[in-house]
Amino acid sequence: MTDLPVVRLQPQRHKRLRMGHPWAFSNEIQMDNAAKALARGSLVRLEASHGEALGVAMFNPHTLIAARIIDRDATVTIDAAWIARHIARARDLRELLYPGSNYRLIHAEADGMPGLIVDRYGDTLVVQRNAAGIEKLGDALFEALETTLSPVRIVVRDDSAARQLEGLAASESVRGAPLDAPLQIQESGAVFFADPREGQKTGWFFDQRDNRAFLANLCAGKRVLDVYCYVGGFGVLAAKRGATAVKLVDSSQTALDLAKRAADANGVTAQCAFEKADAFAFLEAQGRAGTVYDVVSADPPAFAKSRKDVPMALKGYRKLARAAAKLVAPGGILFVASCSHNIEPGPFAEEVARGVSEAGRNARILRVAGAAADHPLHPHLPESAYLKAMALALD
Repeated sequence: MTDLPVVRLQPQRHKRLRMGHPWAFSNEIQMDNAAKALARGSLVRLEASHGEALGVAMFNPHTLIAARIIDRDATVTIDAAWIARHIARARDLRELLYPGSNYRLIHAEADGMPGLIVDRYGDTLVVQRNAAGIEKLGDALFEALETTLSPVRIVVRDDSAARQLEGLAASESVRGAPLDAPLQIQESGAVFFADPREGQKTGWFFDQRDNRAFLANLCAGKRVLDVYCYVGGFGVLAAKRGATAVKLVDSSQTALDLAKRAADANGVTAQCAFEKADAFAFLEAQGRAGTVYDVVSADPPAFAKSRKDVPMALKGYRKLARAAAKLVAPGGILFVASCSHNIEPGPFAEEVARGVSEAGRNARILRVAGAAADHPLHPHLPESAYLKAMALALD
């Protein structure tokens, strides 16, 4: 791709990228008139100030993350064939990890596809394009997905907040066969249902797969509370693994209806009760009533959408841990998670610990975990470790 426009870094700003970091920030770029004139998402040849080639990058002159390296070979052609090779590599890894075609297929930079998310639900793919460069690849991306995986349909959920930062409009569409019913998911020996058209993110949270399995294995013969249950991932699996009674709580009736459907499909409807309620209001009411459970799971949506939200979000996690801990029977288990990438692991763990202590409980941390292995981390982007989860035994 010798005809690519050249974008250069400022002097001495290349060392971090040479060592493997995939991003160059706008204040590191020689943002001359030619660079400023490039269209959002243009493929460029990224060079150090002295002309050393650093690779092919997707360039957006209007964002803080101005250049995202997509290939370290500055002569490579980024086309449908190139994309197909990366998709095939990602598929082979996922099938090794979680055979069965239900997984996060492409996880952005970690899979060499900056800004791209693809979740696979059997013969349906759900795509989120969160960077201008990925969108600018246009039909080459969909051609590669169709050639490599032969999906019945591709649901395009281009509605994330990240697109606004890239100067991209929100949109949704379906390529291929219409989607007229929720999708069925097989996970950990159970059946669940997700609706990529209406649900959060792509309709299901594959990232909590291992955490769900860990917690469910502790639930045989137990009373379980699943707050922020969404479509029943934690609670229904707990019932499937032998929980005697499971209470599933969410503020979305649509999500609860899918959770009920999952309970029925798994033959555990008799063990499950569902309630539409605000999580904090429910927890506080249960605390006043003196209700206790052997296992409590609280997996809320992101409390911090941006850095300015972090102080209030941390207080929210402390409040959640305090309210949930009060409902855990002596010797029981508390599980708390955060999917806010703006919240760092240390402060999150500290606030959970403070909340548990404020509830008057002593605790032992049993497990500290992140996302499942189909959400790999780029070794130079520790901030991509967005999911934080803690399981604690309470005295």
